[in-house]
Amino acid sequence: MDELVDEGPIRVALVDDQELVRAGFKMVLDAQPDIDVVGEAADGVQALELLRATAADVVLMDVRMPRMDGIEATRRVVAASGPKVVILTTFDLDEYAFAAIKAGAGGFLLKDAGPAQLIEAIKAVHSGDAVVAPSTTKRLLDRFALHLPDAQERATGALESLTEREGEVLRLVARGMSNAEIAARLYVSEATVKTHMGRILMKLGLRDRVQAVVFAYETGLVKSGQRDDSP
Repeated sequence: MDELVDEGPIRVALVDDQELVRAGFKMVLDAQPDIDVVGEAADGVQALELLRATAADVVLMDVRMPRMDGIEATRRVVAASGPKVVILTTFDLDEYAFAAIKAGAGGFLLKDAGPAQLIEAIKAVHSGDAVVAPSTTKRLLDRFALHLPDAQERATGALESLTEREGEVLRLVARGMSNAEIAARLYVSEATVKTHMGRILMKLGLRDRVQAVVFAYETGLVKSGQRDDSP
């Protein structure tokens, strides 16, 4: 059996143009023994400079900032194979959050999230589980689904490459269900669900779980407003 290796604390960078917001997040995160705030930036330009000089695992990225917004900064961080990005958004105002996720963010978090949600989001994204607050993800996707480009042509061949069970798992993921919930629904283990997800991502050429959700909406596999108990 492989020996467990202590990888040390999760290194987090904070990017927000409001100093009080950064101070609040830093206070919460500094109290966690397994999280280390390694730097702060007030806009996208500063963020890129910071990340070139400082090793980070996860970036909490605001959307609306001067000089360079969070969408462009996220796109550049991902293109440079940098740390994973969690977008900070105010749901009612930030229509850019969806675009930022498509640009490569691993998930997003509401700015008024409580300390436990903030910590959970960072750990989830760091561990490779790109779904952060799945119910909120679904609400955003429902809201902007009408503005997604028509991807039916792209979808036909890709979706046909999935097995019936893989297609079923993808639908449930897109409806905002966690691995545990999908396992319970399908009467399989969580490990089996993770295996299916790995194959889905590989076959569809997708980076992570969030991209899989976006793909499902773009291709019409899941319709806007469709509920978890829909057939």
